[in-house]
Amino acid sequence: MSEHPTAAPPPVDSGTAAPTAGSAPPPGPVPAGKQQQGGLARILSHPAGRDVGLVLALLLLVVVGLVTAGERFGSVANLLTILRLASVIGVVAIGMTFVITGGGIDLSVGAIVALSSVWSTTVATQLMAEDTHWTLIVVSALAVGAGCGLVNGALIAYGRLAPFIATLAMFAAARGLAEIIAQRRTQIVTVDPFLDFFGASVLGIPVLIVVWVLVCVLGWVLLNRTVFGRRTLAVGGNAEAARLAGIDVRRHTTLLYVFLGVLCGLAAILLTVRTTTGSSTHGQLYELDAIAAVVIGGTLLSGGRGTIVGTVFGVLIFTTLTNVFTLNNLDISTQAVAKGAIIVAAVLLQQRVARRGGGG
Repeated sequence: MSEHPTAAPPPVDSGTAAPTAGSAPPPGPVPAGKQQQGGLARILSHPAGRDVGLVLALLLLVVVGLVTAGERFGSVANLLTILRLASVIGVVAIGMTFVITGGGIDLSVGAIVALSSVWSTTVATQLMAEDTHWTLIVVSALAVGAGCGLVNGALIAYGRLAPFIATLAMFAAARGLAEIIAQRRTQIVTVDPFLDFFGASVLGIPVLIVVWVLVCVLGWVLLNRTVFGRRTLAVGGNAEAARLAGIDVRRHTTLLYVFLGVLCGLAAILLTVRTTTGSSTHGQLYELDAIAAVVIGGTLLSGGRGTIVGTVFGVLIFTTLTNVFTLNNLDISTQAVAKGAIIVAAVLLQQRVARRGGGG
């Protein structure tokens, strides 16, 4: 599947006279820098090259897992475990791809997941769901996520707060509100039809994974085949140019955060089904994992370029890495150090490619 390249700026007239046919310089030797650009940087600057690199990285992790953990890693049960773990953070990462492509960032996704899971599993909500329909739990989680996203988007677009500050405030407020509602206790889900529906399988594939696949397909179509996606790329590439082109940048920015909030609510549903609980501790460090997967996948942190396929590979790489670490009894601290190193390496590689003119 093709992905949108970075929107190339229009050619700028430098004011110098264009060379005439007779005065055109003869072709000479290619400068050393251009020759270097034909190597790894040139390959990674192309969407297909980046995807091939991600596939090779994933295959390398698979080989490491098979060598170090053997059948425990290669079993079908472990593969489904990896995909189940990837489904929750994967849904959040798709929304994060849109926000970062649009030139923003969201540090509150983990807290929104926690608040959505707690709000949708309170005793009152579950009693109402048993009296009416279990989908009330789903609606509650999605509504809470959308509300948090709306607040984030309004503060950033209309309040002119920096995304880092606005979402950091939401990170603290949402986590605190979740703790107040849950009173720091785990809420057990007792609505069986809700658990039965999302805990079922389709042709042997868990519904959690099916939901993630559907979100990935929806995200790819939305980014690559719709006006909404083109406006997201334009706003992230150059907000002022997008405004002059007639795009309501503030409204579109708000919609991006609402979209991410809704996906956080959906991730909360998947996490609630997987654990059969709602808790204020859900979603810890999800912001780190989601941003890391998006950056590793090839989406520019500065905005203007996004790739859903790359994000999917980024999620799979991180989830597989975590699984390999867990099977080899490496502690969480070691995993965090490795993830941090991978994020730094990915950002440095992005900057190196960008400096060499590989923005496509």
